[in-house]
Amino acid sequence: MKIRKNDTVLVIAGKDKGKKGKVRFAYPEDERLIIEGINFIKKHARAAGRVRQAGIIEREAPIHVSNVMLLCSRCNHPTRVVFRFLEDGRKVRICCSCHEVID
Repeated sequence: MKIRKNDTVLVIAGKDKGKKGKVRFAYPEDERLIIEGINFIKKHARAAGRVRQAGIIEREAPIHVSNVMLLCSRCNHPTRVVFRFLEDGRKVRICCSCHEVID
């Protein structure tokens, strides 16, 4: 998966299209991300004794990685990502727009 934790992304599809956010959690096996302030759902929760109060809780739900694009920190544009190997052997992500190293 080409998007990682702490990356800034732009939502390109769905109810939150056009919003930007920071990736809080990445689930590569499911190809899903949890992004700050994006894809809120309402969950009805039952009281669990004195630990948790009953009611409707809003929380962020995972969004599929195909519905977001990475925002390049250098050119500040949504971009695709390619992997390249540097001369020292490190594998890095490269912005397809400005050809700069993202990592």
